[in-house]
Amino acid sequence: MADADVRDLYDYPQDSKGQLFTGARRGEFIEFLRDRLDPDVPGSPYADQLINSAVAPSKQLLAVAAEEVQRREQFILVAEQKLAHSIVLHEVERARRRDSKSVVIVTGGPGSGKSVIALSLLGDLARRGRSVLHATGSRSFTQTLRKVAGERQPRVQRMFKYFNQFMEAEPNDLDVLILDEAHRIRETSVDRYTKAALRTGRRQVDELIAAARVPVFLLDQNQVVKPGELGTPEEITRYAAALGFDVHRVDLDAQFRCGGSEEYVQWVQRLLGLAEGGPAQWPGDPAFEVRVADSPQAMEALLQDKIAAGYGARISAGYCWPWSDARSDKTLVEDVRIGDWARPWNVKGDRKVGDAPPAPLWATDSNGFGQVGCIYTAQGFEYDWSGVILGPDLVWRDGRFAAVRDANKDPAFKNRKTTDDVTFDRLVRNTYKVLLTRGMAGTVLYSPDPETRDALHELVSVHV
Repeated sequence: MADADVRDLYDYPQDSKGQLFTGARRGEFIEFLRDRLDPDVPGSPYADQLINSAVAPSKQLLAVAAEEVQRREQFILVAEQKLAHSIVLHEVERARRRDSKSVVIVTGGPGSGKSVIALSLLGDLARRGRSVLHATGSRSFTQTLRKVAGERQPRVQRMFKYFNQFMEAEPNDLDVLILDEAHRIRETSVDRYTKAALRTGRRQVDELIAAARVPVFLLDQNQVVKPGELGTPEEITRYAAALGFDVHRVDLDAQFRCGGSEEYVQWVQRLLGLAEGGPAQWPGDPAFEVRVADSPQAMEALLQDKIAAGYGARISAGYCWPWSDARSDKTLVEDVRIGDWARPWNVKGDRKVGDAPPAPLWATDSNGFGQVGCIYTAQGFEYDWSGVILGPDLVWRDGRFAAVRDANKDPAFKNRKTTDDVTFDRLVRNTYKVLLTRGMAGTVLYSPDPETRDALHELVSVHV
């Protein structure tokens, strides 16, 4: 960097406590350091302290991050959220006093407040001067957090990482590593871009546990939706215990998504065969509406009415249609076709196409309505009204849902050797469980399969 690039900074006074050097003045900077850090001068102990200091985000950066994520009304904690928060703070202080290490696992269903805890911890620990980072395995979730938390201060964006960015981390380099959406942890961090020297077969959970004195895993094991995702409480506990670390677990019972309707979440789990009891009639709940649409047009019209009334809404679907790249004229291909109704999937990449937002922002940008979201852009988010298209990969037969693998177009499920039919069945049910629990005020269901649609009508009395 040249002097001209930062000329305005030279307007600020320089003294014994602060001086400015640019790349063009490298020689002056080296001489400045020699004068003050030479082994033969009184200041040499400070040189040793500097050399041996851990590299961590500056307190100024952490204070800014705390201001961004801690002082927002939606981050006020309740019930078990407070317990999880206090356990982490206690373990952090104990690790510092005793030079020890422990693992915290926080489990909970959709809307139970896992991400609220994560962001509250990030802010509180930063304010206390602890070295802390937040990480997820979701591109959409991480990029949205960077945008929201770093909107006024872009440097804060660096505090939001991905799970695969700790392959070369120094052991216990951080006080705390907050691992949100930890059900997305994979067997290894290796991908096609990984350097050959790092292709050691080291497990991703080992990298994440090693990176901090107190790694905090927040997860919902029923949101494992992709082959190779291994984030379960049992897997993490088993691995941490094998290393000799104490494990503390908190289960969240509160329900804030789906209008706080625990009845709806249980109904969805029974409907999909993820809970005992079998499918049941929707009992109704004043806090949450459930409807069945006779056509995608009817679903879309209802959601447009909700938007006109001031609500947010999205349509998502199972991955049962092809997914084309955008056309050369920067328009999206309407791949999701049901009769004479057709809409495009959300944008594939990180750049907007026309008015359609980039993939990571589909759930939070108002222009996301008009494209159909998939599991990878919906997971981790919520919106007021959720329209869900149950694709032909999950249909109603003989009084229950049955998975139809050949109807699924997700490339992640192509290889039957790595993902057998039993695993596919479990993952596709988890996928629809996630999609069906994104709504805060209501859900509209639609299936292009007549038998499935008839069954939904029998289970839900309100239809459109």
